Amino acid sequence: MTMTGKSRGSYAKTAGRRREILEAGIEVFANHGFRNGSLREIAERVGMSQAGLLHHFSNKNELLAGVLALRDERSVALVPIDGTPDIETIRGIVRVAEYNAEFAPGLVELHCVLSAEATAPEHPAHQYFLDRYTWVVGLMVDAFTNVQAAGQLVDGVEPASAARSLIALSDGLQVQWLLAPDTLDMAEELRRYLRPLFTIDF
Repeated sequence: MTMTGKSRGSYAKTAGRRREILEAGIEVFANHGFRNGSLREIAERVGMSQAGLLHHFSNKNELLAGVLALRDERSVALVPIDGTPDIETIRGIVRVAEYNAEFAPGLVELHCVLSAEATAPEHPAHQYFLDRYTWVVGLMVDAFTNVQAAGQLVDGVEPASAARSLIALSDGLQVQWLLAPDTLDMAEELRRYLRPLFTIDF
């Protein structure tokens, strides 16, 4: 069946509207957290009623899932995940920090607020963050392991420990950056941690 121009236009309009809602969701959840961030405020930010918003997302949990997926979409675009994880995968973490500081401070705040809230098992994003940390740490462990196999890791550096330390440093720097953004360069701090770990330029 051929899609008519009208239906294509309607789909694009709906997709565009959903994107606007997700962008507003990032701002509201970043500012107020999931529990205190309201669908009404998100709807108001995009100029629609709460009932109109629920036409696109059936409930708050579904909207949160969409917001987190959008966040991951942006991050994954900067970290090579196709093929064998290697030094470029690790460099991708630094690129994410650079991008977030310059273009997406709301995503930094969203991560810090929601990851803290989601330590509670009953939080709707709890499993998401468990799975995310398992995946991200696993990806970095593989990257450091492959870097070691290529002879690019300094002797004595343990890949799993280096990977976990990198993710912990990245998250901690985000909190410090939110508190005092003019005093901290997240990407450069990550580079300073990583450079001594490699036998090649980083």
